[in-house]
Amino acid sequence: MNKKIVLSGFVTAIVVSLGFGMYKASGLKVIQIEKNVTIKSSIQEVFDMIKYLNNFPKWSPFLVQDPTQKYEVKGTDGTVGAQYHWVGNNGKDLGYQEIVKIDELSYIGKKCDIQKPFVAKPTFEYYFTENASGIEVKEIFKLESGLVDAFFMWLFDAKAEMEKTNQQGLDLLNKAVTSKN
Repeated sequence: MNKKIVLSGFVTAIVVSLGFGMYKASGLKVIQIEKNVTIKSSIQEVFDMIKYLNNFPKWSPFLVQDPTQKYEVKGTDGTVGAQYHWVGNNGKDLGYQEIVKIDELSYIGKKCDIQKPFVAKPTFEYYFTENASGIEVKEIFKLESGLVDAFFMWLFDAKAEMEKTNQQGLDLLNKAVTSKN
């Protein structure tokens, strides 16, 4: 009888834990992260640093995390359809980002196609505003996923890591632009 009570309690604990995890994960099916940076430079220099994919290694947080990453730009750099392909971590990271929209000096939209270490299709949007302090760049990252993927993102606190990486990228962008001046 005691074994049944212990087993029943154990099963109940697992079911409650999984239920709680799935509830928390449901809030991560759509992740949107907004980050801003103000850069003291011309709007053209800031815009071009993001528009031209050959500049991405100068401010890529992923290249900082994996300096052995290999990359290649395909298509006409700085135009809609240009792609930045990468392979990193000894082939364990694989994907590309593509420019999907450009509004000169005000907006750049990019989509990513990540194949490894997981499959995902996040988007990045960059908005540029000139103000008294410099050029404000607003980055909006968006990722939609299924419930199972969201559960693992919740389990490993992936959103916090994504926020940290996105901020690191904007800090590196600021450094890349201002070190040119």
